[in-house]
Amino acid sequence: MRAPDLIRDRAARLTALLAVELPIIGGPMAGVTTPALAAAVSNAGGLGSLGVGMMETAAIEQAIADTRALTSKPFAVNLFITPQPTVDGEQVTRMIGRLARYRAELGLPRQKLPSVFAPDLAAQFDAVLAARVPVVSFTFGALDAARIDALHAQGAKVIGTATCVREAKQLAALGCDAIVASGIEAGGHRATFAVPFEAAQVGLFALLPQVAAAVELPVIGAGGVMTAEHAAAALLLGASGVQLGSALLRTPESGASDAYKAALIDVEDIGTRQTRAFSGRPARGVVNRMMAELDAVAADVPPYPIQNKLTAELRAEANRQGRAEFVSLWAGQSVALATALPAAEVVRRMGAGLEQLIS
Repeated sequence: MRAPDLIRDRAARLTALLAVELPIIGGPMAGVTTPALAAAVSNAGGLGSLGVGMMETAAIEQAIADTRALTSKPFAVNLFITPQPTVDGEQVTRMIGRLARYRAELGLPRQKLPSVFAPDLAAQFDAVLAARVPVVSFTFGALDAARIDALHAQGAKVIGTATCVREAKQLAALGCDAIVASGIEAGGHRATFAVPFEAAQVGLFALLPQVAAAVELPVIGAGGVMTAEHAAAALLLGASGVQLGSALLRTPESGASDAYKAALIDVEDIGTRQTRAFSGRPARGVVNRMMAELDAVAADVPPYPIQNKLTAELRAEANRQGRAEFVSLWAGQSVALATALPAAEVVRRMGAGLEQLIS
């Protein structure tokens, strides 16, 4: 089969499954995706996503309602598979002490020990199920088969996230309708759950053909996808579509702060790295002061979601004050190619460019 026909056939599998025009998904970047961003991607012909992994149920319900007010097109809601953590009180106390100097610089008082570190997944899922959204995606683990069945019973499509072939096979066996294959180039948190994080550092173009050969589901390539050429290459290697994260960070609809967006301009290809400093879970972001200083004590950083909770107020205040040195600047290795164009324009240009390449 000719390459253009192969790409069209693969893309058609995903667009038909999701009832969208373009094989382009907006990444569910928790804390950055907004109803306006999700709706803009969907209205442009792709599939917008809401990242609700750290939201309580009332906020989830409001975000879904706000998105529905902005688009009649399908969109996705993304959940984090986050169990309640076991807390090492002494380790947490040490970290509170380390964070105290940053809080003082921002005018925040010394932090008290939180009583809860993450929202309840069961309550989050029930809120999403009750909202009857068209697509539900998840990351950081595997949604159990019973919940996947419940989503399918109301007609929803389910998308899991994998960082290696082993995870993709597990997600396929659970009944997912499609799988995001996330390469090590991707910004933000690693989705790894079935193997150690250090074992799943596979680049997207090595990962895609292996996942596509291992499962019969549509595969969505994520990690460093910024241009129509990237998208065409991903589809040629076995993907049925692509997921955009960093490409949307600087758009007007993005929830990233002005300081965050400014820090992404002209980042070198070596300007990002994996860190546990901000959340306790490996994530790729632009190197800044807080990352560098906490990476020096990486062995004593509490695991996710404990560290994420401990730094949440600090990061929010830093965003408010425009202090990028204290912000988790999640971004992928190709973020320098991001533009400040409206999200719909980013999606339309990629769709049109892909069509030109394969015509």
